[in-house]
Amino acid sequence: MSSVYSIKELEKLSGIKAHTLRIWEKRYGIIQPKRTETNIRYFLDEDLKQVLNIALLNKNGHKISKIALMGEQQISQEIEKISQSSVGKHEEIDAIILAILELNSTRTKKILNTKVEVLGFRKVIDEFIYPLLDKLGMMWISGTLKPVHESFIRSIIKNKVCSEIDKIADPNPNASKFIIYLPENENHELSMLFLEFILKNKGASVINLGEKISIHDLFTANQIYEADYAFTIINDSLKDESLQSMIDFLSHHIPDVTHLFTGFQFVKQDLSFGANCRYIENLNAVEQYI
Repeated sequence: MSSVYSIKELEKLSGIKAHTLRIWEKRYGIIQPKRTETNIRYFLDEDLKQVLNIALLNKNGHKISKIALMGEQQISQEIEKISQSSVGKHEEIDAIILAILELNSTRTKKILNTKVEVLGFRKVIDEFIYPLLDKLGMMWISGTLKPVHESFIRSIIKNKVCSEIDKIADPNPNASKFIIYLPENENHELSMLFLEFILKNKGASVINLGEKISIHDLFTANQIYEADYAFTIINDSLKDESLQSMIDFLSHHIPDVTHLFTGFQFVKQDLSFGANCRYIENLNAVEQYI
């Protein structure tokens, strides 16, 4: 089912002012809004893709008068050229969003790989992937992004992070040892993979236990691994206990580990931490902490 947009929503998603969109419509006939029986203008998914394509070409030096004469295939070819070149961050995000909307795996990977070649993967996380996910989140709220789009891009990013993690050399025997995990009801797989990359890139030894890890599971893993640190993210309320009781239990029963916590619940609640527990503001702060 296609989403429906007002011209203001089109403006917000494309970054092109509504006044400019009206000029493009009247002067060049580039986009043609549909109208309800009461004459209210609206746009569909294909209109959004068209505007994103035109905006991307225009930002990269193509005149609107020339774009108006291009066929669909020529526009696609020009977009492909832009996707393969190093351009501004916003244009690259627009280009990859277009590729995501079209479920174009080749182009999506090409844009991401080009960014990694230019910046290195650590910078790409902060300067490209996070802003991209923020914009996709806005599109999800507006209804532009479908579940299939989210699954598509998350799979590509996940595979890329895993690939970059595999490139990191093994840590030295004296490296700090981290266990990272997520309790029940928390689904932040990408964040945990980013954290794994950041820690390993700093020379730490890391095991990623993944999701739905109970305190008993953590206790068992630590008996085997003997970690220096255990890190988790908690954004939602715990299922069977209070967050304070969890902190107290970990502090008392796994005392030889420094427990690191982040997430919305630690900001929302007034909590006290034992001597071996720390609140970390975000993933970048973990990097600074170690």
